[in-house]
Amino acid sequence: MAAHDENPHFHMADVGHKRVTARRAVAVGELAAGSAFEAIVERRLPKGDAMVMAEVAGLQGAKNASHLIPLCHPLPIEKVDVRCESVPARRAIRVYCEVATHARTGVEMEALAGVSAALLTLYDLTKPVEPALSFGRVRLLFKEGGKKGLWFHPEGTDDKERDRYRPRAPARLDGVAAVVITLSDRASRGEYEDASGPLLVARLSTLGANVGPAELHADGAEPLAARLRELAAVGIKLVLCTGGTGVGPRDATPEALALAADKHVSGIGEMFRSESSQHTPLAWLSRADAVLVGGTLVIALPGSAKAVAQGMDILAPILAHALAMVAGEGHA
Repeated sequence: MAAHDENPHFHMADVGHKRVTARRAVAVGELAAGSAFEAIVERRLPKGDAMVMAEVAGLQGAKNASHLIPLCHPLPIEKVDVRCESVPARRAIRVYCEVATHARTGVEMEALAGVSAALLTLYDLTKPVEPALSFGRVRLLFKEGGKKGLWFHPEGTDDKERDRYRPRAPARLDGVAAVVITLSDRASRGEYEDASGPLLVARLSTLGANVGPAELHADGAEPLAARLRELAAVGIKLVLCTGGTGVGPRDATPEALALAADKHVSGIGEMFRSESSQHTPLAWLSRADAVLVGGTLVIALPGSAKAVAQGMDILAPILAHALAMVAGEGHA
């Protein structure tokens, strides 16, 4: 038997290690209707109302994407919205398909399948009066959720599309004064290079925060508690700590937060453990925590770069709102 027969060329991607997150995708495509444009939009085709039937077909296409595409994961679809709009300037019918769910992988293929099924149905119902039809321009407008967050197609979206679908990116931290602190005896002695602190700095910078290089300190509760009080006194609004949240003899970051705290924000640590447990059951050993020191929100994350990256994926959607609440801006 040939070697290539022993190893399949195709496989469904393993998404078991990913977190379940809110996912959404919107796709679009167009039918060039030509001389049949008026018959379509005036709902007088021989076979019936093509635009209504195309919307029904789009729903079916999105729900059946995994049956049509061999390596597409079957997903519990929570929302499908298909719309057909006339574009007189191009004598075209433009089709949109929005799909949403909570899952470990995205719904791009479902949105594209919905658009494609709708376009095929428009074609089928229109061809008796105009066989010279064509359709195309099928693409994603944008997708949301998962590790990469919000992504737009390079061809962009217009103002009307943005207003209707309201793509959602994590709220930014523009101008927020932030500090990153790495707690590690070995890194502070120069035995290895800290990767987690710079990663946090980069992620906060991407969100617009005003943050300098990560501080590097040895483990220890009292020195960290004193540093947190200093940062709160000079108006720092957000401190992210990495390291010292385990159950080892020198892990003391949660104790430092307790010494400095004016209020505990227990839900952040609980959320981190719950969400991280989708990656590894070892997450339940983490003592990730969050407190307020005056008007400063302090969050302690684990020390590994992988856990920090996952932690920022979990935290990014709530950080801006949390800081607004700390500042007394309410729940808007």
